[in-house]
Amino acid sequence: MEKSDLEQVSAVIQRYVDGTYNADIALLKSVFHKDACMNGYLGDQLITGTPEPFFEDLASGPSMKEKGDPYDARITSLSVTDRIASAVLYESGFRGSFTFEDHFQLIFDEEKWQIISKTFTTIA
Repeated sequence: MEKSDLEQVSAVIQRYVDGTYNADIALLKSVFHKDACMNGYLGDQLITGTPEPFFEDLASGPSMKEKGDPYDARITSLSVTDRIASAVLYESGFRGSFTFEDHFQLIFDEEKWQIISKTFTTIA
């Protein structure tokens, strides 16, 4: 049985979570579209551009799993319309103490769902 679009999009976000927790850069790169952008606030600092600095940051040290960080992530909103989707992810315990809200936009391209945009803000 084929998974619904909602299930497929949810699975992409779960792979993002798994890749983030495990610092699995290959997995993370697989869920982002080649033309993806990533913008948002890290504390008071506005960051704009591609996901590449995010990948580099995660790859620069031990993963949150290796450090035993209390990382938790949950989807708080998910919607799909035809070949576009959006998801909101609430992350706590990022790098041990940070909390983020991420807003993802996804597109169905080349027969699969991928993240085309991530906008984030630091909550705590």
